[in-house]
Amino acid sequence: MFTGIVAAVGQIRQSRALADGVRLTIDAGKLDLADVVLGDSIACNGVCLTVVESGPDFFAVDVSRETLNCTAGLDGGNALNLEKALRLADRLGGHLVSGHVDGVGEVVKFAPVGESHELVIRVPQALAKYIARKGSIAVNGVSLTTNRVDGCEFSINLIPHTIEVTTLSDLAPGKRVNIEVDQIARYVERMLNPA
Repeated sequence: MFTGIVAAVGQIRQSRALADGVRLTIDAGKLDLADVVLGDSIACNGVCLTVVESGPDFFAVDVSRETLNCTAGLDGGNALNLEKALRLADRLGGHLVSGHVDGVGEVVKFAPVGESHELVIRVPQALAKYIARKGSIAVNGVSLTTNRVDGCEFSINLIPHTIEVTTLSDLAPGKRVNIEVDQIARYVERMLNPA
C-alpha cells in the first residue's frame, strides 16, 4: 500500500529485455534507499514493483509484459514518481493507493490557471464510472482530488508544490498517464454487483 505522496523523482537508467518483460534499473534520485531490501515494494509512476537489486543510489525491478501492456511510462529514460511502501506507523497524507493501475488515461489539457495548473484527463469508459467529483484518484502515482467530472473526462487543479516535486510538470496533451481509481469505488461496485 502507498499514500500517493511522491517521495522523490527518479530516472530509468537502463532497460534490459527479459523473456517476458524488462528489468529496469532506476536512479533513485533523492529517495532514501538505506532501509530498502530485496523484495520491498516501490511505486514507480503508480505501479507497485518489487526490488530485485539495489545499491546506494539505484534499485532494479522486473516488469512483466502484462504490466507493460496496461501501463504507461515504464520505458526509455523516463522520469518516474517514486514512493516506498507505506508502513503502519506512517501518516496517510494522500489516500490509500494500492499500486495496481486500473488503466491508462490521456491528457486532454494541461494549462496554467493563475499560479496553478488545470489538468484534464480522458479515461476509458470502463474507468469513468469510478471517478467522482471531489473524489480521490492517483495519476502516475500522485494522490489528487478531482474538481469536475464530465463523462469520460475529469479535471484536477495542480498546485505549484505538486508541479515542483513530481513528474506531472512534464505532461502535455496526448501524453498517456497511469490511473488508479479510488479503492472504495471498486469495493462498492463489487458489493452492488456480486455476480
